[in-house]
Amino acid sequence: MSDQDIFRTVIDLTHNLNDRSPNWEGTVESPYESRELGNLERDGYYSRIFTTQEHYGTHLDAPAHFATEGWTVDQIPAERLVRPLVVIDVRKEAKHDPDYEVTLQDVTSWEDAHGIIPAGAVVMAYTGWDEHWNSQEDFRNQQSGELTHYPGFSLEAAQFLVKSRDVVGLGIDTMSVDAGATTTYPVHLFTSKENVYHVENVANLALVPPAGATVVVAPIKLENGSGGPARVLALVK
Repeated sequence: MSDQDIFRTVIDLTHNLNDRSPNWEGTVESPYESRELGNLERDGYYSRIFTTQEHYGTHLDAPAHFATEGWTVDQIPAERLVRPLVVIDVRKEAKHDPDYEVTLQDVTSWEDAHGIIPAGAVVMAYTGWDEHWNSQEDFRNQQSGELTHYPGFSLEAAQFLVKSRDVVGLGIDTMSVDAGATTTYPVHLFTSKENVYHVENVANLALVPPAGATVVVAPIKLENGSGGPARVLALVK
């Protein structure tokens, strides 16, 4: 094995899956539930049964989530789940504007500093929003009316990344690649038709370099799934 094949560290970009995670609807009762099935003292083994939504915790959105002809989770080609990772840091902007959307200028500024985004990459926005993870109220940031407020990608940036850089996935440390205040989900609608998946509620992007890492996106292989919980790992050389 050559030095180029050895990763210096593996960074877990996944929140624990439990009943304390923020949920999309903002309900007090969690959509996640687990109970013991096998007991070591009684049965000689330990096991549980759990139920949850497809889009809960750190999870993957399959293209089928918003596109009739899009891939379901089990149909996403495996080679698209291990890809170069690009991390675009917009913490400063998001701190001053919870509705901030990653712009085309943010993308070109990243390229000015690190080179052209590799074809087939997964691009993740590091907004710093995961610091609110332990408070559903703060993470959803629902203000006047029913709208939530947290950062996302702009449609212009998403279109450039897909059409001009051939990215296969978008990721973010908020609940959605669309900014929380949207009611029309333009990024979801556009990327899903292009069979580009999303990884949402990502953790620990502060530990990942902006360029040079490889991401492993490992969703549960749920047949006909619109999405599913995922273990997401960054391999850093």
